[in-house]
Amino acid sequence: MTPPLSLSELFPDFHPEWILAEDADLIVVDKPAGLSTHAPEADRIDDVVTRLRAFLRGRGDAEAYLGIHQRLDRDTSGVLLFTRRREANAAVARQFEGRTVQKTYVAAVSGFGDRAPRGTLRHRLVPAPGGAMRAIAEAGAGREDRGAGGRRKGAGGQEKAAGGVLAITRYRLLERRGDRALLELRPETGRTHQLRVQLAAIGLPITGDPLYGGAEAPRLLLHAAELRLEHPATGAAATFRSELPAAFEAWLAASAVDPYAGGVAAVERAMREAAERRYGVARAGDTTAFRLVHGAGDGLPFVSVDLYGEHLVVSLFGAGEGEPGAPPRDVVLDAAHRLGARGVYLKVRPKHASVIVDARREEFAPRHAVRGESAPEELTVLEHGLPFKVRLGDGLSTGIFLDQRENRRRVRELARGARVLNLFAYTGAFTVAAVAGGARESVTVDVSRGAVAWARENLDAIGADAAAHVVVEADVFPWLKTAAQAGQRFDLIVIDPPSFATTKKSRFSAASDFGALAALAFRLLAPGGRLLACTNHRGIVRAKFRRHLHEAAREAGCDVVQMKDLPDPVDFPGEPGMEPHLKSVLASVGAPSAKAAPSTKAAPRAQAAPPAKGAPARGARRGADAPARAPRRGAR
Repeated sequence: MTPPLSLSELFPDFHPEWILAEDADLIVVDKPAGLSTHAPEADRIDDVVTRLRAFLRGRGDAEAYLGIHQRLDRDTSGVLLFTRRREANAAVARQFEGRTVQKTYVAAVSGFGDRAPRGTLRHRLVPAPGGAMRAIAEAGAGREDRGAGGRRKGAGGQEKAAGGVLAITRYRLLERRGDRALLELRPETGRTHQLRVQLAAIGLPITGDPLYGGAEAPRLLLHAAELRLEHPATGAAATFRSELPAAFEAWLAASAVDPYAGGVAAVERAMREAAERRYGVARAGDTTAFRLVHGAGDGLPFVSVDLYGEHLVVSLFGAGEGEPGAPPRDVVLDAAHRLGARGVYLKVRPKHASVIVDARREEFAPRHAVRGESAPEELTVLEHGLPFKVRLGDGLSTGIFLDQRENRRRVRELARGARVLNLFAYTGAFTVAAVAGGARESVTVDVSRGAVAWARENLDAIGADAAAHVVVEADVFPWLKTAAQAGQRFDLIVIDPPSFATTKKSRFSAASDFGALAALAFRLLAPGGRLLACTNHRGIVRAKFRRHLHEAAREAGCDVVQMKDLPDPVDFPGEPGMEPHLKSVLASVGAPSAKAAPSTKAAPRAQAAPPAKGAPARGARRGADAPARAPRRGAR
């Protein structure tokens, strides 16, 4: 059974309350932070223009014309204007191009100090690495006008601009509390990142702007508060305003906010806001399982909510019920149920995985829905159109780790004609993606007999040839050594181990053993092959992870020609100031060196190493450990 994507009301084309004003000539919207003005990529559907057009067509406007005269950065909220008729374009364009449109923004900054409460910023902006801009103060600028970095000094130490485009912004102090301040900004020019780079240049980067050194915050605290222009049809003055989001006042107050203090209604609202950020995933039409809420990254620490068709799975992390920092269980479950799911399941993940002896115990993973109706014991969900069997009530894991969705898509794209090895494969989701992408052969290895059987079912569901796509029950380390001795080679290898794992004969810890694992895997790579390595271990930062992989490649005699960090899916946002919970690296190798190159004889069809008997259930292998705030691998 493949359930339809439920909770469709969470993902409307456009929220009517976002529309500030509308007539025959203009439509003005209140753009949320995190929403691009127009699609950054051709296949994206989660931008304002695409969604607003869909909304207008849904109201009966077949053409749904929108003239674009203004853009806001993806992370900037506020007033955004479009024309509704081509005849209105000339009058509106003339005002924007002639700079007679008055734009007013509000920005949050730290360290305002003894600066003048009003001033004018004049800089020349030039491109900088990484898609940023650099501000260079013009000659004759006052103290508040001087740029930071990229400047050259003239006579008497005066800093002079060299090229670039002129940017002018007037600022006014609106409110100040201690070290924090809100500034009103009125740009007289319209340059890329103008407000962000000019404030950074005078030592006042906008809060929540990591590109320009801003302090950590859940979002970029820049808001387009007001827009004034002449109406294109009447010539009368028209003013459009957007209220300052609550995040600005909360930041200015500098007080810790308990997201659960407002009860069910407040938590439900936070969940709905998080769902809005998944519009692109939900409405793509080929995926019915994804993360709806990801802990502190969505403002609800210690909680994750996953959507599986018509049902939700809520995970609670860390402290026990009633302990400090623990989210109130009934409040979270009631809020999730109010989203419209047919049923809600619960997973309880203690801070220390050692607490869990049996992941199927009712206290950790009730077998049936704790709100609403239970799902069938086994159902099928879709991910980028591929079917995967899941079991929502069978322990802490459901059969698929949702945070690997985009990595599976990448494997699918890389697999055509390749021989693929999937290690610590669990239910074989990476192999399914590889087969769908045209892999000629694959070997899927996991120590759990139940997981191996499940992987075979997933492969059978897409018609994979069992002779070409072999599933092996084995401990990964001895299997790798046996495969190397047999001369097996693979074009694409995936290693995605748990942070900790134990069998009767071995123990694995990613912190101490990942390098040895990667070295064994590198030895099996064919010349020009690729290794996708992943870890969610809290103690392994990205830089350390890359170092492990470089050292492993050298040990194996492989020449790494490229090592690329891969981003997490959009439904797994990181906590502000923290690295993503999952580190993924795609390493591409050249020919092996003569010193350590193993035999290159033709690989036989995959042969299984002796299976490891008595292996623990997969839920016991995947630790339920989670960081203090954002859910990790145990939440997958």
